[in-house]
Amino acid sequence: MNMYWILFIGTALVSWLISMLFNSRMKKYSNIRLNSNMTGAEVARKMLRDNGIDDVEVVHTGGNLTDHYNPMNKTVNLSDTVFASNSVAAAAVAAHECGHAVQHAKAYAPLKMRSALVPVVSFSSKYVMWILLGGMLVINTFPQLMLAGIILFAMTTLFSFITLPVEINASKRALVWLRSEGITDNQQQPMAESALNAAAYTYVVAALSSLATLMYYIYIFIGRRN
Repeated sequence: MNMYWILFIGTALVSWLISMLFNSRMKKYSNIRLNSNMTGAEVARKMLRDNGIDDVEVVHTGGNLTDHYNPMNKTVNLSDTVFASNSVAAAAVAAHECGHAVQHAKAYAPLKMRSALVPVVSFSSKYVMWILLGGMLVINTFPQLMLAGIILFAMTTLFSFITLPVEINASKRALVWLRSEGITDNQQQPMAESALNAAAYTYVVAALSSLATLMYYIYIFIGRRN
């Protein structure tokens, strides 16, 4: 059991460090003006046009780091710190979200797989912890409940790992386009890459953390009779 506590503490520490790194880089590059002087919204609209996408709308959404692409209504949603900002960070984030729109338009397989899992993960996120808690309480008399919780949690773990190639590919598309269109120059391209790499690290840590948690529950289930 001690090994798993060490694993949890280590994962939590790494997650905190990566979060600090990401926030630090985003803050740094949010204060550097893009040489092309385009806002995040302008970057997003241009990237969509350049990729022949005319059925996706770029909209403003409140909050910070709330940027996302919604495949259901085909909108690129940009936050307060991205939509009207002309910073390097804003350009990188806007292009990244448009990378998802390009994936959608091109039927990128991992994105399709992730979208197919959304209903299951949505259900799981609401009930899995209660099922697992109940399963641990009655594990010796009704182990099937714990097993059901593990299966549901495994779906969320699978979702986390499928998310990795989706996010990494979106960033790759964004960076290639930013450079090819001259949105970022030789000095600012590494900054955009640094910001998006830090964001990717957060997804890697989230996936590994989910896997570690899944292994912990499996360990409890297998060792219930010991």
